[in-house]
Amino acid sequence: MVLAGGGARRLGGTDKPSLTVGGRTLLDRVLSACDGAAATVVVGPRRPTRRPVAWVREDPPGSGPLAALDAGLGGVSARTVLVLSADLPFLRTETVGALLEAAAPDTETSTVTGTASVTDTSTGTATSTGTATHTADGTEGIEGTDGAIVNDGRDQPLLAAYRSESLRRELALLRAEYGSLTGLPLRLLLPELRLRRIDVAAGGGASAPDAVDCDTWEDVAAARARIREHDTVLDEWMAAAKAELGIEDLDVDTAALLDLARDAAHGVARPAAPLTTFLVGYAAARRGGSPEQVAEAAETAARLAARWAAEGEEGPETGAGEQGGAQNDGKQSDGR
Repeated sequence: MVLAGGGARRLGGTDKPSLTVGGRTLLDRVLSACDGAAATVVVGPRRPTRRPVAWVREDPPGSGPLAALDAGLGGVSARTVLVLSADLPFLRTETVGALLEAAAPDTETSTVTGTASVTDTSTGTATSTGTATHTADGTEGIEGTDGAIVNDGRDQPLLAAYRSESLRRELALLRAEYGSLTGLPLRLLLPELRLRRIDVAAGGGASAPDAVDCDTWEDVAAARARIREHDTVLDEWMAAAKAELGIEDLDVDTAALLDLARDAAHGVARPAAPLTTFLVGYAAARRGGSPEQVAEAAETAARLAARWAAEGEEGPETGAGEQGGAQNDGKQSDGR
């Protein structure tokens, strides 16, 4: 479930989910991080999206995040629901997977992969490992866990995975206590929920970028600048281009293609780099377009580029040089 409503007052009322970061809307960036969902519900006004979603609205529109959650739950039948805000430009599939695994029922075995810290709220015990496992025997985990939530110094209720029935229960209790969910703050949702807190580190860093949101124009500008940093710009561009071309499921070996482009540029001519990579993609598509076929086409073109470059580095063949010399000698003997 993605919450994509709200007034975006700090953005002057701009339709925040439709703002672009790296050429893709904020909403599409969030959707791409959870494209393995069996069903996706977006709460908010309809907008163009790169993949099909179900649209619902809170009643009345603009009545707040708890009312939006309640409306979205009407379209949820799964036991676990991933709940996200629509302004998370750096949400990663790894973090989505970690949340879903940590929120799995205690009657099942769940494994949180990646560099993660998982804290059980009942004991305050934190596990910081590459893989944290929660098993049915109770050695780790909380009986009756209501879900998992990202904590980057504070809980992020719109970056969490909840047991659907637990979420329905809490919303019903809040409605009974306050008479309505309209206008209630999101923080009221969490106190009675038993949640595993997760911090997923990025590349060994202290915190992950997943919880970075875009509430102000300064946040949007910072996000746009961040994706253009040297270490991330190619990955971000490839992700955007694949999404735009409808080939998000294609696993591209970026390093191999860059090596091919370098070899074509240096061994043939600079314009040969983009033309060669285009031809590789076209040839792979003609053969079916699998990652293996892309790799095969790239290897074929790389071998050609190597042969081309090798010819340019060689001097005249020895035999040709000797033949030329004999002809010159003959011409001199004739006096010409």
